[in-house]
Amino acid sequence: MKLFSFFLMLTIGLLFSTTYATETLSEKGRAVSKDIERDANKSINRVEEATCTGTDTECAKRRIENRAEEGKDLVKDKSSEMKDKVD
Repeated sequence: MKLFSFFLMLTIGLLFSTTYATETLSEKGRAVSKDIERDANKSINRVEEATCTGTDTECAKRRIENRAEEGKDLVKDKSSEMKDKVD
């Protein structure tokens, strides 16, 4: 009876367990390099925004463009990271 209970619990556990895909080392390295690249671009954008010598509207336009580009890059990188995790 104990052996039957053990196999029953093992079977139930395996049925309800979820499997997680792991990233390969190259995918992890690519994700880290993309994070570093995004941080560098963000820092460069902040320096450019701080040293803006144009009118207020030109500086605001540049700031909005930078934020939009940063957001686009973030979404693109995170979606490829999720794709790598699922594969």
